[in-house]
Amino acid sequence: MSFADRLDAAVMDAGHPLVLGIDPHFDLLPDEFGRARAADASKEERASVVESFCKQLVEIASGRVAAVKPQAAFFEILGAHGLRAFENTVAHAHQHGLLVIGDVKRGDVPSTARAYAQAYLQGEEPSVCDAITVNPYLGADANQPFVDACKQSGRGLFVLVRTSNPESALFQEHGEPPMSEVVAAAVSAWGDGLVGECGFSSIGAVVGATHPAELARLRAKMPRTPLLLPGVGAQGATAADCKVAFPDSKHPWRGALINSSRGIAFAWKRPEHANRSWKDAAHKSLDTTVAELREALELTSG
Repeated sequence: MSFADRLDAAVMDAGHPLVLGIDPHFDLLPDEFGRARAADASKEERASVVESFCKQLVEIASGRVAAVKPQAAFFEILGAHGLRAFENTVAHAHQHGLLVIGDVKRGDVPSTARAYAQAYLQGEEPSVCDAITVNPYLGADANQPFVDACKQSGRGLFVLVRTSNPESALFQEHGEPPMSEVVAAAVSAWGDGLVGECGFSSIGAVVGATHPAELARLRAKMPRTPLLLPGVGAQGATAADCKVAFPDSKHPWRGALINSSRGIAFAWKRPEHANRSWKDAAHKSLDTTVAELREALELTSG
């Protein structure tokens, strides 16, 4: 089964398109994981603590979301031990029935891109991701190895098109047509041969929910491309801002994923959760986020 169809089935089973981002910011970790930021702790010890936190987040997400999205950068800080923690987190998510979108944002010349594709998308090891994020800046030949790997392995991509950070417009909205639209057209073309029975491709795009007007414009440019929408929660976007990304009124869960990371994982830091444990706060925040999302997308309880 293609990644597009596996993703569609997982979202339908969950009943909503929320993805839990796993971004283990050391400074935000609860006190019980404080050794992750201790100056006297070894990288091995710190990685073990980070892995424990991430695995517990996976367990909170299990059966409640379709996918998780671990951010590789926070693991890479800890060198080889951190990479092992990343692999173990991916494997743990798979063991709990979750799809994994590796937030690795790789992009390089074709020969190196093939190596990145092999590392993250090919093989049978449980640590291989179901999809990854990639940076398209080097052009079509540098992205083709990733597309080829998806064709061979049945996995997916989410290509950066319009990101949620405040100064992303400097490059992404430059020119006429804007660079983001040029990339969107390429992403749509790369995905043409990988459209599943659900009607969407295994080649997706990252489009920030923090840019709702541009989101509508880019959705029109990429009608069969699944969109990964960061920016809901801590970055200020709401579930209602994302509704335009879901074009199928008969299947309103289909066509996009909404990512929330800090708003759930570190909900314990918010005043309304002051008397809750970090886990209870994450559970409560996840429930609230899902309810808001279902209401915004007019998803029925069934």
